[in-house]
Amino acid sequence: MTRRKSSPSRRPVSLAWRVTWLVGLAMTVVFVVFNGISLRSLDLHFAEMDEEELRVIASSVTKALAEMAHEQDPQALERAVRGHHGVYYFVADGAGRTLYAPANGPDLGRFVARQAPIKWAAEEPMTVWQEGGHHYRGAVLQVGAGQRLGEDYTIAVAMDIGVHLDFIRDFRRIQGWTVLAVMALAFLLAWIAVRWGHIPIRRANDKIRAITSSRLHLRLDPTEVPIELEETIASFNAMLGRIEDGYGQLANVSADIAHELRTPVTNLTTQTEVAVGQARSADEYREILYSNLEELGRLNRMINDMLFLAQTENSPDNLRVEELDLAEEIQGLFEYFDAWVEERGVTLQRVGAHVRIHADRELLRRALSNLLTNAIRYTPAGQAVTVAVEQGTDAIRICVENPGPRIEARDLSRLFSRFYRADPSRQRKGDGAGLGLAIVKTIVDAHGGRVSAQSDDTSTRFYMSFTIGSPVQN
Repeated sequence: MTRRKSSPSRRPVSLAWRVTWLVGLAMTVVFVVFNGISLRSLDLHFAEMDEEELRVIASSVTKALAEMAHEQDPQALERAVRGHHGVYYFVADGAGRTLYAPANGPDLGRFVARQAPIKWAAEEPMTVWQEGGHHYRGAVLQVGAGQRLGEDYTIAVAMDIGVHLDFIRDFRRIQGWTVLAVMALAFLLAWIAVRWGHIPIRRANDKIRAITSSRLHLRLDPTEVPIELEETIASFNAMLGRIEDGYGQLANVSADIAHELRTPVTNLTTQTEVAVGQARSADEYREILYSNLEELGRLNRMINDMLFLAQTENSPDNLRVEELDLAEEIQGLFEYFDAWVEERGVTLQRVGAHVRIHADRELLRRALSNLLTNAIRYTPAGQAVTVAVEQGTDAIRICVENPGPRIEARDLSRLFSRFYRADPSRQRKGDGAGLGLAIVKTIVDAHGGRVSAQSDDTSTRFYMSFTIGSPVQN
């Protein structure tokens, strides 16, 4: 069974061509409609003129019949239409005898035989027909004794409309060429207008092409583009700002990673070179291996933390959310840290009622664990670390507070950055790689919350706030 190849998606038509065709087509349709109305109006105008003239002819013939009846003037019918050219008439009496027929022109006798009489007052349309290579417009009338004629008569009047039709034909041909010229001109002008209107877009494209990784600071001026594109340019500038921030953070993280990895790798290299430099006892080799193992453990923790940050930031929708009791989770962590706090002479205490929260249990415990680890490490012996939980109308807030020295304001805003330490002297004392608080921020962000820190001369407080009503909390 052969598999049908999927056809590639068709590329949308150029916006310039769309506008050009739509504008040109619209102008063409308008002109064609206008042309049709003009031709129709011209045709109706000639029809009205012909009808008016035929009315005059019919009136003259009727008057001539009256003269024949009262004055016994047999030549009255022949004089009825003097001064009129291209008109013809036919007269028959009530018995059907022909009283007058034109010597040339259409056969009005046959026309009378096949055409029903009309009434002028009813404004019935006249008949148009072709005969002998000529076009005629005419009508058959029935006049009677009520008009003082003595008896009934049948009158047929007609006129050659070839001149009018030739004029309309020439006018239609001129209009046709005019429509073609207007179409061409409309498309040309529309294309020029679109090209001219796209100049600001092309200028913006040139500026965008000039933006590189080393020139992310460049921005487009929304006032230099049409107002329809102002919001698009503003969104592009905002996106460029986010890219610049991300690129800067990536560059800083890369530099920090290199800095953090350099020292343990250097230590491993140096100790290994010393170990292989000369023969040593088994105990000395064992001591060097233990030292290397400590450095390798440090590298392993750093790599795992970095992988965790990458996975959590790139897949925030993979949370296994469940309803948790914060008091129970905090108490469980207190029991986990019991041996360490006893060793350091520090106590742990919880403040607040039982509050339920929707969160990923593993991630929430890791965030709380990092904050508690940080707080216990910096709390003097004999002091207490306090974890307070409170539920407001719009948020659930967890506060981890520990006594200790003030953290300067310039450092507070950077505490949650990767590899940052407010106290550089602790950098190589086994206090971690500076990723603990960055992990806390990533976890809270993944839950739709926010983190913050405050510090004064007596204590430092870290806050995790989870908004009630966010997708995670619903």
